[in-house]
Amino acid sequence: MEEQHIFTLINQQNGNLAFKLFSFQDNSHFDHLQRNNFYTVLLLQKGNGLLKVDFSEYPIQSNTFFAFAPFQPFMFSTNEKLSGVAVQFHSDFYCIHRNPNETNCDTVLFSNIYQAPFFDTNKAESSKLEMLLAQLKSEFTNNDSGNQELLIPSLKILLGTASRIKLKKKAEQPKFIKNEVPFILEKLKNEIEHNFRLKHSPSDYAKLLNISPNALAKLVKTHYNKTLTNLIKERIIIEAKRELYMTSKTIKEIAWSLGYSDEYYFSRLFKANSDISPQMYRDTVGFGKAELN
Repeated sequence: MEEQHIFTLINQQNGNLAFKLFSFQDNSHFDHLQRNNFYTVLLLQKGNGLLKVDFSEYPIQSNTFFAFAPFQPFMFSTNEKLSGVAVQFHSDFYCIHRNPNETNCDTVLFSNIYQAPFFDTNKAESSKLEMLLAQLKSEFTNNDSGNQELLIPSLKILLGTASRIKLKKKAEQPKFIKNEVPFILEKLKNEIEHNFRLKHSPSDYAKLLNISPNALAKLVKTHYNKTLTNLIKERIIIEAKRELYMTSKTIKEIAWSLGYSDEYYFSRLFKANSDISPQMYRDTVGFGKAELN
């Protein structure tokens, strides 16, 4: 990307960002809190520092791939120069929910509350991702007709490849045998997935798992780097965002489906955790996408 560092497409209907690809040689792009209404994926090629995301902090290093969902708060903190390549795209440009099996990125790369939103890459993996980013740049550069659809297949390949790499790395992690801690956390994950619409309190899950609330809280903090309260809230907010984006349900209906009889309390909860109201999220990210043919 020596000749030009930024490639941008604008949605002509509303003037918002549709797609952007850029290289960066410092931390000026990400040294402040990001709350974008589009997806961001980036390959950090050089540099070390600290990632602040949602309610957690993680050390980061060179050759790491990151993936952030719309309005997911994140920033990089470092005294070093960071360099890499980033891709940002709006749901109107490419909807990852329309055909979720195309890339598997919906719950592998994005919106996975049980895993960090990044993974380290080895030399071969990093080279593969760099090649796909270069291909995406080439499609952009050669897009003389102005047809944005020409970019989407390359974006799908990038997202699908990143998802496969992350899944492979998870599968290669050492398996715990007769280890009570990950077994309890796996049970916790299952209980949250089955009950988050009705059970919103950490004590509810401690009771289900027959463990003291304090002991469960310590395990969650150690292994997920966040509190159990935040873990539950994040799962609820993710589901709310999917409902706002993929359906035409009213906010009151969504609140009710998530166990909140008071839609105004739900809206305050959503805004407190997303820094944006449910209606504004729907207006800026998308509306009823899954109901479109």
